[in-house]
Amino acid sequence: MHADEDLGGRDVRAAARLDDATAASVAAALQALATPSRLLILTTLRQSPRSVTELAGDIGMEQSAFSHQLRLLRALGLVTGRRNGRRIVYRLYDDHAAQLLDQAVHHIEHLRLGIRDT
Repeated sequence: MHADEDLGGRDVRAAARLDDATAASVAAALQALATPSRLLILTTLRQSPRSVTELAGDIGMEQSAFSHQLRLLRALGLVTGRRNGRRIVYRLYDDHAAQLLDQAVHHIEHLRLGIRDT
């Protein structure tokens, strides 16, 4: 059991409070997740860091289409890139981005199966 869980394993942390600026930032990050191509990029990077060429091959998109998507994801703090010779290798910014993806997928799976958390 973690400090953030009750005896049933449920998260007991207080709900986050948002001011206007934080609400706008959260909305922008969630909007980034509302595009299937960006979700595919993020879930692919969830597995391991990749270059644009590798991403294009894995996802089946034109390499030029990735530039705009990755620029947006970088600006929102969801991915980061590090130059490795002539290429840039992208990865998820941190574990929070991975957890956000995992929770979204988990939620949709629960809805599909009609499961409710108690």
